Amino acid sequence: MLLLRGRAACLLTSTALISLTSAAFAQNAGPHDKTDPNETVTVVSHRSPRSAVSVTGAEIQKILPGTSPLRALQTLPGVTFETADPWGNNEQNITLFVHGFNQQQLGYTLDDVPLGDQNYGNYNGLSPQRAVISENVARVTLNSGAGDLATASTSNLGGTIETFTSDPKHRFGGTVGQTFGSFSTFRTYARVDTGDFGNGNAAYVSFARQDARAWDFQGHQGGYQVNAKFVHDAGADRVVAYFDYSDKTEPNEDSIVHVAGESGAPYVRPFTYPDFRTALNYLSANGATPAADGSNYRNYFSDAQRTDYLSYLRWEHRFGTNLTWTNQLYFHHDDGVGVVAGPISAAGLPALFSVYYPGQNLRQIFGGTGYATRTTEYEINRGGYLTALDWTLGNHRIEIGGWVERNSASAFRRWYPLELGDPLTPYDRPSDPLITQYGSQIDVTELQTHIEDNWRILPGVMLAYGFKSSMQFAHGDVPVQPKLGSLVGSTGLPVGTIDTTRAFLPEIGATWDVTKHEQLFANVQKNVRQYMTYGAGGLSPWSLGSQQAFDLFKRTGEPETSWTYEVGLRSQRSLRLGPITGFDGQAEYYHVDFSNRLLSISPTPVISSIVGGAAIIANVGSVTTDGVDLAGTLHFGPHLSAYDAISYNDSRYDDDYMSGRAVVSTAGRKVPASPEWLNKSVISANWGAADAQLIGDYVGPRYATYTNDLSVKSYFLLSLEAGYRFRLPKNAFLRDLYVQGNITNLNNQRGVSTLVVGAASGTYNTYPIAPRMYFLTLTTHF
Repeated sequence: MLLLRGRAACLLTSTALISLTSAAFAQNAGPHDKTDPNETVTVVSHRSPRSAVSVTGAEIQKILPGTSPLRALQTLPGVTFETADPWGNNEQNITLFVHGFNQQQLGYTLDDVPLGDQNYGNYNGLSPQRAVISENVARVTLNSGAGDLATASTSNLGGTIETFTSDPKHRFGGTVGQTFGSFSTFRTYARVDTGDFGNGNAAYVSFARQDARAWDFQGHQGGYQVNAKFVHDAGADRVVAYFDYSDKTEPNEDSIVHVAGESGAPYVRPFTYPDFRTALNYLSANGATPAADGSNYRNYFSDAQRTDYLSYLRWEHRFGTNLTWTNQLYFHHDDGVGVVAGPISAAGLPALFSVYYPGQNLRQIFGGTGYATRTTEYEINRGGYLTALDWTLGNHRIEIGGWVERNSASAFRRWYPLELGDPLTPYDRPSDPLITQYGSQIDVTELQTHIEDNWRILPGVMLAYGFKSSMQFAHGDVPVQPKLGSLVGSTGLPVGTIDTTRAFLPEIGATWDVTKHEQLFANVQKNVRQYMTYGAGGLSPWSLGSQQAFDLFKRTGEPETSWTYEVGLRSQRSLRLGPITGFDGQAEYYHVDFSNRLLSISPTPVISSIVGGAAIIANVGSVTTDGVDLAGTLHFGPHLSAYDAISYNDSRYDDDYMSGRAVVSTAGRKVPASPEWLNKSVISANWGAADAQLIGDYVGPRYATYTNDLSVKSYFLLSLEAGYRFRLPKNAFLRDLYVQGNITNLNNQRGVSTLVVGAASGTYNTYPIAPRMYFLTLTTHF
């Protein structure tokens, strides 16, 4: 876990414990833009029977100014976060595992507003970094075993990640930050707070702009973002209004294809953009890519363009000291497109295009360059309502609540030319397609209710128990059906309705204050992951290749479910052992029974993924997981601390499964891409106005195929931060100047960051670890 500059924090805070008694209280009591290097950076719930840890906004900015809230969890026990850029902003190549569950099996919220399952192909949400500017994050909370019953999510099999925005400050002022760094990084952040005005009112408006060149080619990542927040808190009422606008364009990376028995796969696979002449000369006279490059041929560019509007209105009313009613309305609109410009001769594209242009000159049709531009174009319109009644009755704290959301999402696959005289760039939105290969439209209603009682049986013993109900009502249409032969494995995308209800998902847990320094906790919870509602991609029934397959799945399919068991011990002690003055720590054992594990079996090999194909969804049986997290912080007085966390995870398939008529031998095999061993370490120091932090991250070997016949090596990354705060004269307009330096991948480690598990035994894809980078940030307040 992260350590503060001076007072280290582990799974317990080092100098103070802040109890989170409910999700609503956690949001309201959030810190206000903490910037003092000596402040506590981690908040831990001592009333929760689950393993729950938080990282504050101040600590997030120490990792790297502007970093993603998800990347901030990288140093926590049991968490694997990998991406090809140092901020964790590029969503195409993110990998996140928590106790063996991947990012699409976790739940995500922002101030209780659901953010969906973080699928790269948008359909039900947006990433935390698009929902809030990094510097406006108050804290990020990880429930690593099972999420709160009130969490608005349909995918939280393995826990939840809750991001909370900072509140307006009580005094007028502003913050301006400027980051410079490697590969032409230029990030600007500005915020103005009104301070208190009227009767309990305060607000802020904030702006961020980031531009950074990709480290392995000439594309630039970044965009613009605006946040605004208003809080009225007076008498018995608290009203919060929040708005986020995000417009981002991020050139993606191309993954490297590895095939068993072949050697010479490159470390990077850069695009040829913006050198259009090189792109043209890269192809032979007949449009073929170099044979020596094989599956690792070079595309011209790829990018993700996303524009989001997110807002919510929250009202809390206190009926005295023991009863609070919370209501929250939200709305989210997304307009996005994913783009790839690549050779028309590669990855089976001639066969696809011949369906639409049989016997014609494809090079001429697609602009005379030998390249075509493929898009997947998304639109999301979703709105929802959350409500909760929190009632303290004697030794009982009872919460009753519900969540309803209506989501209408579409996805269209289109093909455009890459014109010889006017080629597209990664920053253009294509128009006037030559081909609309398919288009899907899915309307979904989510309904979730819960009831929970936290019963203080004895002064040191609390029992938490309750259940939630999860219901999903989804209908999918296909406004544009693919032509026969244009979508591999498909005779037509399905149309229809699937309703799934799970009325009783129970939870029971307890905490016991064994001593004033130690606490035992335990929790058992059942959860469900509702079906993905995405057309022509992923683990979605509406991605199946025929109406018959859809109808069969509707009759016989079962959503994924999990039973999670947690037990652990928390400890916090002051010590007098020479230089050691304190210790904080937590030990946790967890066991998961994961049933109806669904696997999408692509009809096309991973190297031909640009062609696309209808999914084949297989129930691969159950998975059994056992794991241990051990974490502790040693304090050496007020100026130095050392933290280390070691995690072991053993996730294994219990069954073989069928792929066509072939048996795939996965019984007893380990779940690929999730490492067995992790180790996190942080050394943190401060002295007066100076602070420094060294972070180490070890990720063990990972299997690259479901049959465990191929694997990638372990790696160890170091990162360094150092800062100094200059206090300016009292009569100066600016209050201070904080100078912060960061070095990511300090040891310049090479290896595999994100691992894409092979669609078939013997192949897999990887993304490389970004090289060492340097950053300098100047931040001032007025």
